[in-house]
Amino acid sequence: MKTHPLSKTDSSEILDAIESDWKIELPKVKTLVKHEIGEEASIISGDGFTALKVGETYMPFLSETSILEKFPRVIVDAGAIKFVCNGANIMRPGIKSFTDFQRDQIVCVVEETHNKFLAVGRSLVSSEEMKTITKGEVVRNMHYISDRYWEAAKAMK
Repeated sequence: MKTHPLSKTDSSEILDAIESDWKIELPKVKTLVKHEIGEEASIISGDGFTALKVGETYMPFLSETSILEKFPRVIVDAGAIKFVCNGANIMRPGIKSFTDFQRDQIVCVVEETHNKFLAVGRSLVSSEEMKTITKGEVVRNMHYISDRYWEAAKAMK
């Protein structure tokens, strides 16, 4: 894994892009470090901040609970946990409850018993649409506990 610090200009541009996409306020971070995981993915980290970039998409890293709590969420039942943690997309029958979100928005997947974050994905439907459906995929799983990005971050420490 290649690691290199980003310039203040690059750091500022990345943080602006992330704030614009996520529509949340981020902690003030002066400099970021980029950890490359293969050609298509990298972990961007700074003081109290970690994000994952896959292709052109930035998403919050699963270790960043304070940031994850700012995102909309779907709460899944215990039966869905092992599938979500193996990379499966989130299906409507496994969802117990959810907050408001738009289609194509970043959404966190939380398990119902301990309120632990399991995954981050992109919604395939809006929360309004989800109220009317009973089956099918509703969130594309993009980053989950024990995926290769999670393991790469553990190796960085």
